[in-house]
Amino acid sequence: MLAKQRQAAILDRVRVAGGVRVSDLASEFGVSDMTIRRDLESLADRGLLSKVHGGATAAAPGSTDEPGFAAKSARQRAEKAAIAARAARLVAPGMAVALSAGTTTAELAYRLAAVPGLTVVTNSIPVAEAFHRSGRADQTTVLTGGVRTPSDALVGPVAEAAIRSLHLDLLFLGVHGMSERAGLTTPNLLEAETNRALIGAAQRVVVLADHTKWGVVGISSMARLTDVQTLVTDAGLPAAGREALAAAVGELVVVAAPGTPTSALPAAPAPPL
Repeated sequence: MLAKQRQAAILDRVRVAGGVRVSDLASEFGVSDMTIRRDLESLADRGLLSKVHGGATAAAPGSTDEPGFAAKSARQRAEKAAIAARAARLVAPGMAVALSAGTTTAELAYRLAAVPGLTVVTNSIPVAEAFHRSGRADQTTVLTGGVRTPSDALVGPVAEAAIRSLHLDLLFLGVHGMSERAGLTTPNLLEAETNRALIGAAQRVVVLADHTKWGVVGISSMARLTDVQTLVTDAGLPAAGREALAAAVGELVVVAAPGTPTSALPAAPAPPL
């Protein structure tokens, strides 16, 4: 196993369990304690976990920490691609759809660029750019105005005024975090208000969220889990998260990213889209 693959596996274990021990990881991966310590040092230097005596724990960002779009784009790329590919099956030619800001919604935008006759409303600069690059004359893209955030979202009263007069078939919503207690959250207060406007304008809300979003809580809630008609996530979501989401949202769809073992998927097939 390459160091990069081992570090990715270590990070997944930290996210699920909350912490790991050097001795346990060395035994599991068949390498020396020193090799594991170097792996943890590398991950800690990148801000992905916190080193403690004898192991590491999950990094604990504040509820207002907001990574930039480029930083988030590098995370869980395979999972986001699989989620986007599945979500694209919900869209038919001629629909009016909204895509909120986010790296997974941006991934979806490149897939929807081939669908004819779409009217797309977005507050995301990267999403608008993806549709612009497709050059389809039969698509209409509406980019809201507003104040730009670190994640390249346009938010605030201008964006909200543009959105509230619209009636949309589907909203594809990216989230910073989701939990039983707080629902869907964001670290940006203005973005929460703009996302609430998007939710209010849509007939159906589809959340796109990889497994690392479970248990993360931003400063502002924008919706309850019960407000979500469909949530598309990946097989890395822990069992407790699956149970909670399946009980709350209208439909939970779990997809396998490339390389995910079949055993990681739910025993019963996910409902068809």
